[in-house]
Amino acid sequence: MQTLLEILATLFLLVGLGFFLVGAIGVVRMPDIYMRIHAVSKCSTLGLLGMLLAACLALGTDDVAAKAIAVIVFTVVATPIGSHLLAKAALEIRQPKWDRTINDEHAEDGIPDG
Repeated sequence: MQTLLEILATLFLLVGLGFFLVGAIGVVRMPDIYMRIHAVSKCSTLGLLGMLLAACLALGTDDVAAKAIAVIVFTVVATPIGSHLLAKAALEIRQPKWDRTINDEHAEDGIPDG
């Protein structure tokens, strides 16, 4: 049973690190700030979830599980709010969008692009 838990913990750890890697690549490869924010927010939430689940399985105590659940709940609530505020601030200071952006709802509302 212990070997199975270690294998699952390793799997969750690799999945979490994979999401972090994809997020880091997204920051480098995405053409504008809005897409970078999107890449980082999704991948950091899922990466942290994988790593915390790995910690719960590897350590297996109630204290670790309670703290991990608290961190997961806080992350799931705080990350979208922070990402929204960053995107709103970028829009406010008129950061330019990618020139091949197809649907720009802010331009339709009369908000000029940077």
